[in-house]
Amino acid sequence: MTIGLGHYLAVGAILFTTGILGIFLNRKNIIVILMSIELILLAVNINLVAFSTFLGDIVGQVFALLVLTVAAAEAAIGLAVLVVYFRNRGSIAVEDVNLMKG
Repeated sequence: MTIGLGHYLAVGAILFTTGILGIFLNRKNIIVILMSIELILLAVNINLVAFSTFLGDIVGQVFALLVLTVAAAEAAIGLAVLVVYFRNRGSIAVEDVNLMKG
C-alpha cells in the first residue's frame, strides 16, 4: 500500500479542522488560539507540498517555505505582544484584550 495524495489531503483536513475547532471552542486562552492558527498554517503547508509533489512542480514547496516564514514571524510577534500585555495588565484573558481597542 502506497501513501497517495488522498492520504496527505486527509491529514491536512484533520489538522485544519482541529485548528478551527481550537479557535472556536477555546476562546479564553490566547496561547491556545495562537497554537490553533499554527495548526491551520501547518495544514496549508501539507496541502501545498502534497500538490506540489503530485504535480511535479516546485512552486508549492516555495509557497510552503514562505508560509513557514510568516508563521515563525507570527509566533514571535504574537508571543512578544502577549508578554508586553501580561506585564501591563497581569493576565492574558481574551475578555481583557477588548480593552486595547482605541
